[in-house]
Amino acid sequence: MNADGDRTQGAVRGAVPVPRGGGAVRCGPPTLAWRPVWCLVGLYAGVLTLLSARYGYHRDELYFLAAGRRLAWGYVDQPPLTPLLARGSTAMFGDSLVGLRVCATLAACATVLVVALVARELGGGRGAQLLAATLVALGGQVLAVGHMVSTATFDLLVWVVVSWLVLRVLRTRDGRWWPVAGVTAGIGLENKYLVVLLVAVLLASIGWVGPRAVLRDRWFAAGCVLALATAAPNLVWQAAHGWPQFTVARGISGADGAENRALLVPQQLIYLSPLFVPVWVAGWRRLWRDPELRWARAFAVAYPLLCAVVLAVGGKGYYTVPLLVVLLAAGCEPVLRWAGRGRAGLNRAGPGRVRRRRVLLAAAVALSAAVNAAITLPVLAPDDLAVPMALNQEQGEQLGWPELADAARQGWARIPAPDRTRAVLFTSNYGEAGALERYGPARGLPAPYSGHMSYADWGPPPDSATGPVLLVRQADASGIERHFTGCRTVARVDNGHGIDNEEQGAAVVLCAGGPATRWSVLWPRLRHAY
Repeated sequence: MNADGDRTQGAVRGAVPVPRGGGAVRCGPPTLAWRPVWCLVGLYAGVLTLLSARYGYHRDELYFLAAGRRLAWGYVDQPPLTPLLARGSTAMFGDSLVGLRVCATLAACATVLVVALVARELGGGRGAQLLAATLVALGGQVLAVGHMVSTATFDLLVWVVVSWLVLRVLRTRDGRWWPVAGVTAGIGLENKYLVVLLVAVLLASIGWVGPRAVLRDRWFAAGCVLALATAAPNLVWQAAHGWPQFTVARGISGADGAENRALLVPQQLIYLSPLFVPVWVAGWRRLWRDPELRWARAFAVAYPLLCAVVLAVGGKGYYTVPLLVVLLAAGCEPVLRWAGRGRAGLNRAGPGRVRRRRVLLAAAVALSAAVNAAITLPVLAPDDLAVPMALNQEQGEQLGWPELADAARQGWARIPAPDRTRAVLFTSNYGEAGALERYGPARGLPAPYSGHMSYADWGPPPDSATGPVLLVRQADASGIERHFTGCRTVARVDNGHGIDNEEQGAAVVLCAGGPATRWSVLWPRLRHAY
């Protein structure tokens, strides 16, 4: 062992070589670097918490809060876990932006910790574990979903945990990990259906390159049963409601499929960091070629297979990030050897080259941290977000919601007081509805209605609401006015920062004549899923 407590040469890369017949690895993985990894996780949690109150709610967070107030076993566009966690986080830590984002911070920290376990499972020593945890913590997509509550926040954690558990099965041939993996996948299905892609590509990859014996274990069947049982409540809800989530998925593919396909490859290069690409490429190469990791070769197959599936269905590029994280963890051990870790690495490269390589590695990590933080975290003044928003539109979607409520208050004030009991506040999308539900009561506004996503299930207004309609819509969504009469724009939304987000310039339209027909008749025409 070297001075850092890492095993040198072949031993640091894993346990004893796997027999050619595919038997289990008999000795355990390297010692876990508990102290440095936990210090990193604590620092990470502190930074995310300090920044969590800057800017404001994201549109999706406002929607999750609204859904959390209307708990169900499913929603039109998502399973119930994220709204449930949003409600639980605010109940435990306060009904505030900071309180809401505690659950996202905890999930991001857990992801970083599990990535260290993945690196260890793949034979990485203490240095590789810490490097893997550090690189993932600083990865752009991980920072983005760790900063705010989203389904992707918990989906990333589930994928990484399932990957770690499958690696344990493959390394030890102990099938008792399958039920744990099954329950984890089932929990993931209660959050986002994308975990099905992970399960599918991993099983296909194991079936192709082995070790196939793990799929014949009775514990594997038990894991499948537990996964379905855990996911059953939402699956039953979706079946009872005609599988609306598939309608949403078709809308995403139909509206954005061509763009998603064109961006898939470049997004693989930037989602963590362009400077981290050599690390995960080294990880892929190691998983594919290292005879001591022959048992983990399925993960080298799973990543390109997942990319092919995402490309075929027109899915979003970030769907592949969790498996990129696994490749990144696998690549940290060879990167440290390249940087001269241990006596063998030092002898091969020479002191001068080792120093240059270590400086280059440290510079890559520091530069990636600075750039990714500016793109994904609220570290800049809101007026300076034009450049970061070119790569991450979600930064701007955290601004302007109180100003939208102010504009709606101006419009509501134009409705004669006697007519307000029959008037309706209607929005074109769930972000606007969530903002008015959050900020409207303090401004004297009634509960909003919308035909978008699950808000459509929470309506319609009563048919007795025959008075004026105050419509809040995006600037380019004037077509919705055809469902109402006597419409005129009475206010515009200005977020005050000149940021061109989706609601900048949104119109507040007063339709004094009310709905064109009864709300119960009109509602199916107002319902939209994407």
